[in-house]
Amino acid sequence: MHSDAPTVRMARVAEVAAKAADSVDRDARFPHEVFDALKQESLLGVAVPIEFGGQGMGHAAIADLIVQLAQACGSSAMIYGMHQIQIASLASHGTGSEWHRAYMRRIASEQLLMASATSEAGIGGDLRNSICALNVIDGRFSLIKDATVISYGAFADAILATARRAPDAAGTDQSMIVIPADANRTLERKSVWDTLGMRGTCSDGFLLTATGDAAQIFTKPFSEIAAQSMLASSHIYWAATWFGIAADAFARAQAFVKQAARKQPNLTPPGALRLSEAAAKLQEMKGHLVAAIRRFEIAERNEDDLSSIGFAAEINALKVAASEKAGEIVRLAMLICGILGYKNGTPFSVGRHLRDITSATVMISNDRIHANTSTLLLMSRFDARLEG
Repeated sequence: MHSDAPTVRMARVAEVAAKAADSVDRDARFPHEVFDALKQESLLGVAVPIEFGGQGMGHAAIADLIVQLAQACGSSAMIYGMHQIQIASLASHGTGSEWHRAYMRRIASEQLLMASATSEAGIGGDLRNSICALNVIDGRFSLIKDATVISYGAFADAILATARRAPDAAGTDQSMIVIPADANRTLERKSVWDTLGMRGTCSDGFLLTATGDAAQIFTKPFSEIAAQSMLASSHIYWAATWFGIAADAFARAQAFVKQAARKQPNLTPPGALRLSEAAAKLQEMKGHLVAAIRRFEIAERNEDDLSSIGFAAEINALKVAASEKAGEIVRLAMLICGILGYKNGTPFSVGRHLRDITSATVMISNDRIHANTSTLLLMSRFDARLEG
């Protein structure tokens, strides 16, 4: 166990990530050196409950670590954030199962990297629906899933996959299962991740085939896991990633304006007003993220609140607002820095930031989120209280 605070350890990892970010992006490669550093700094198991060997860190502290890493490398932070989403599901819903408790101990002691397989050919990004099904006979399961995307799947130590509970179950009657890489599992690559941004997440498509102990299946239905942990943790940790990317783009724009001010101290640099506009948007984004984390922490104390329509609508709003606001901030940074922001290899380059942040509105499409939220709003009232 490291004696340094997690933020101090993450600062060391961020240095590694910043040096690797351009090559990770250019070559669309997994950031091996970053995750070697995360393992060395014991930062992959920080959210595992203390009783299972982790540090039991809460959502605010985890989000803060993601923001730190995102300021250095968006792809690395997105992978780290998605890993923490899977840990949140285990920590919230796996404590009642000896198999899952034992696996959390492994995550903490071996610093294992967790991925997920929720998308599927035929249903796209609708994680609340599955075509594939678990087949359980005599305490053993088998599964074949045609996953359109498994982010960093080829490099993960385990994958949390969703499927119909049984061959005769409805598409929405789903279970989630932990599938370790060192078990009876194969991944056949079906598509290659060649994208505009977030290239280092290596989100290839795979045919996932696995067999194993039925104890690997969560006892709670996936609908409850999604509503009570995955939905909120996904939107919070994604928003933290986007906020970190936007914050670094803003810092580069601020440095550009300061440099211009030093060269002509008697003139207000042309980008100064846009910098103020970007700062206001960045503060709005930060405030929304902090408020959403606090709201989640309150909801976790009451299962009815956690599963409520109102809470789902609130946390959906974070995803939409954060993804749009981050894009606005990075585009402002590009305008402020001008050609030096547009060019690669300058201290003010924000091209990678702009391409990475473009993923935010399509990573579960904002149109899909709006459609879901509009339905929720037909059955709930907006809570106008400032405290409650």
